[in-house]
Amino acid sequence: MTMGDRLAGKVAIVTGAGSGIGRTAAIRFAAEGAKVGCADRDRDGLDATVQEIRDSGGLAVACEVDVTDEKLVEQMVTETSDAFGAVTVLYSNAGIAGSGNAKDLTLVEWEEVIAVNLTSVWLCSRACLPGMIEAGGGSIINQASVGGLVGVPGIASYAAAKAGVIGLTKQMAVEYGPSKVRVNAICPGTVPTPLVEKTYMARGGFAATAEAGTNPTYEELLEQSLFRYPIGRVG
Repeated sequence: MTMGDRLAGKVAIVTGAGSGIGRTAAIRFAAEGAKVGCADRDRDGLDATVQEIRDSGGLAVACEVDVTDEKLVEQMVTETSDAFGAVTVLYSNAGIAGSGNAKDLTLVEWEEVIAVNLTSVWLCSRACLPGMIEAGGGSIINQASVGGLVGVPGIASYAAAKAGVIGLTKQMAVEYGPSKVRVNAICPGTVPTPLVEKTYMARGGFAATAEAGTNPTYEELLEQSLFRYPIGRVG
């Protein structure tokens, strides 16, 4: 990993840093000079991310946290601040997949996806904002999804949560822009990660693209989903 300095002096928290997009982001932040609080509930994945950063000369701490737990989120921010100083960058990336049509979902399934994918974004932002404002500004990056912008069959709770993230992002941008806190959302499509593979294999990819009675591989399911992307590829 080549070290840069675009984020020198910044202290960042990345949630969902144990794998996938979160791990890549945490490593990249560190490569650009940020000191990183890596947060995840997967201890093994979390430790692997932190170790990779440290082995490359970066600075990182591991924060094992359930981002739906208010007290643990506050502890995450405290641990990172105690190690490196005020948190000035937050990447709320942690999330889970959710499948099921609106009429078929149970309340428990609905509430779990909303809690992890939406409520946690607010909890993490609320915990970081006071320090950012006191420090004179900061940046909050929220992981939304193309699923929060357009209808995708079979992901009612996930789509609702990600649409909520987009709305919350706009609201916080208006509220905290005057305090020099930028708030933005990222809306990726399909990115090949362990979570996406698990979701695709469980759901058979997009129902509209999988032939009945077949057992396509993960790679085949990804290939079948390309029609949704004008660029013609995922990731």
